[in-house]
Amino acid sequence: MADMLIIGQGPAGVSASLYALRAGLDVILVGKGAGALEKAHMIENYYGLEKPLTGAELYEVGKKQAERLGANLVEDEVTDLFFDGKEFVATGLKGEYRGRACIMATGSARKKTPLPGMAEMEGHGVSYCAVCDAFFYRGKDVAVLGSGEYALHECNELLNVVGSVTLLTNGAEPTAEFTDKVRIDKRKLAGLVGEGTFGGVKFDDGEELKLDGLFVALGSASAMDLARKAGAAFDGGSVVLDKDYMTTVPGLFAAGDCTGGTLQVAVAVGEGAIASLAAIKYLRENR
Repeated sequence: MADMLIIGQGPAGVSASLYALRAGLDVILVGKGAGALEKAHMIENYYGLEKPLTGAELYEVGKKQAERLGANLVEDEVTDLFFDGKEFVATGLKGEYRGRACIMATGSARKKTPLPGMAEMEGHGVSYCAVCDAFFYRGKDVAVLGSGEYALHECNELLNVVGSVTLLTNGAEPTAEFTDKVRIDKRKLAGLVGEGTFGGVKFDDGEELKLDGLFVALGSASAMDLARKAGAAFDGGSVVLDKDYMTTVPGLFAAGDCTGGTLQVAVAVGEGAIASLAAIKYLRENR
């Protein structure tokens, strides 16, 4: 178990790790790729750069800096996060990672709600957390919206509880190996069925599928997904954070693009520093 578990290896995560490492803490830094930073063609508006760097180059420089100071860097996609009363436990595709404090620095998924009315049905049949809400659908028919490893994780969680699981890929090809217990429907979706409460989905071909619940698992698990799984409070669609970027779960912090606001490297680095300093203080006060 590490002192500090950081999820995300971008600017916010690396910045947070540097402060924790220099404070003498054990740090595990788990992440999957550079995310949005990798798409940055050229970065010139960041302090200290002798010459412009691509986002991918800056990402590699940051990882090497963290490694040089002693961080344990692990390439993995985190799909679940919970607090067992003593430590935070992150489950990835390759393993399990633990820390006494946790900073979520997963970046911004930048994914839009794919279907009209989906946001209005959150909590009324539409969920973003199988671990949290599977219990409410015992023996019922549900669907998972997605096509990758994160969707696979949610399907596997649901299969232990619900009556049936249908994977809705919305026209995409599945990129994970799903068990034959999951029915896969690749048709494009036209919208949701129901007024206020979710009742199913409607496909582009006009056919409807009645369902009791819909679990959204697009792409990889975002910080918001992980925060929900860990039990953090939300206000509207945003996780509640204090001035030090700590959630309502003591010891659980968020930093960088995942907090919203100005999506810039400089801001992410600053938030990573603030969250890390607060996490260091939290750990010292809760030895």
